[in-house]
Amino acid sequence: MAVIDQIRNKLTQQFSPVRLDIVDDSKRHAGHVGARPEGETHFNLTIVTPAFEGCSRVTRHKMVYDVLAEELAGPVHALALKTLTPDEDQPA
Repeated sequence: MAVIDQIRNKLTQQFSPVRLDIVDDSKRHAGHVGARPEGETHFNLTIVTPAFEGCSRVTRHKMVYDVLAEELAGPVHALALKTLTPDEDQPA
C-alpha cells in the first residue's frame, strides 16, 4: 500500500476528519536529506476534525505524530501539518 494511503487510512480511522488533504511534496525535495527517488517522503497535510476541540496546536500535532509513528520512523522524512477544528476551517 502506498504511504499516502496508509496515512489517509490511519488518520481517518483515528480522527474521523471532516476534511483531510494530503499532498505528496517529495518532488520539491529531490536530492535533499531523507528524499528517495520514488518519492513519498515529504508531505503537506491538512486535517479538520472535532477531535482537536480544546487542544493546543502542539497537542494536535502530537496526536497526529502518535498515530503516524510508524510512517515517521520509516519512509516519511518530513510532515508539514495544519490541524484545525471545524469552526476554525472557515474561508478567508
